[in-house]
Amino acid sequence: MKTPIDVAVTGAAGQISYQLLFRLAAGNFLGNDQPVILHLLEIPSAMDALKGIIMELNDCASPLLHRIEITDDPMVAFKNVDFAFLIGAKPRGPGMERRDLLADNANIFAHQGKALNAVARRDVKILVTGNPANTNALIAMHNAPDLKPENFSAMSRLDHNRGLAQLAEKCGVLPLDVKNMIIWGNHSTSQYPDLHHTKVKGQDALSLVDQRWFEQQFIPTVQDRGTAIIKARGQSSAGSAAHAALDQMRNWVQGTEAGDWVSMGVRSDGSYGIKKGLVYSFPVTIENGKVSIVQGLTINKFSAERMKASENELKEEREAVKHLLG
Repeated sequence: MKTPIDVAVTGAAGQISYQLLFRLAAGNFLGNDQPVILHLLEIPSAMDALKGIIMELNDCASPLLHRIEITDDPMVAFKNVDFAFLIGAKPRGPGMERRDLLADNANIFAHQGKALNAVARRDVKILVTGNPANTNALIAMHNAPDLKPENFSAMSRLDHNRGLAQLAEKCGVLPLDVKNMIIWGNHSTSQYPDLHHTKVKGQDALSLVDQRWFEQQFIPTVQDRGTAIIKARGQSSAGSAAHAALDQMRNWVQGTEAGDWVSMGVRSDGSYGIKKGLVYSFPVTIENGKVSIVQGLTINKFSAERMKASENELKEEREAVKHLLG
């Protein structure tokens, strides 16, 4: 059996983590021959709930679950971890605005960034899921100056998967028949789900659907899906968010399929005119753990305006947390 790898999960008693932890223990992340040590971080008031989840994890008797460590101290939770799922954050509830989340969650990610900087492995892969994910990733990144910006990503895979599903349903195909979807920008209602480069069984997606459906149904459905789920179930996305977090981390480790790309929130290098330094969702390819922004895509006026709107929102968020960026 391989040497166990260390995986940290924050907000470990929360809904997304509840969906994620059993899959990590079962080998759904790195395969059924890779044992794991789970480092679970929670606030003190949630420790009893977390202990109940650990009982359940133990009751699964997974041969891959080598050990579970629980703590309320990020310095303990992140010690020598290979991967970190930063899920813990105050969730968005009915009537909440993103600025409310930003105010509540910014300090959490500054503190966690400092702890990662101090004790995590230097090649750690850190996925920020807690919202607002892009700016929380930016905060954590700036508070971990000894780690590379490439160690951090924000989750846009949930939006990417939502786009795949919506288009596949419209075209009467399976999601695996859809390639080259793009989510540009922020994990918010300003995001831009772009079909201009998307293929469905090798055909241009926009030759199979009309422009009105693309503009008036597809884009707002993907943008507003999180709000629709909150309205329907009274709580934020959990199962689909955990699934997307695994998808994004797996691609980060295993790479992307030839001829396809995925959407991932990464530090902008100025590609497509997006302000350097923002954590922005781009189409990326991944090989041997190295993430590369897809270059040379033609951007029309329709797309450019929407990409810019999401960039502007991220600039506003960055301004609101500039006191935490060093």
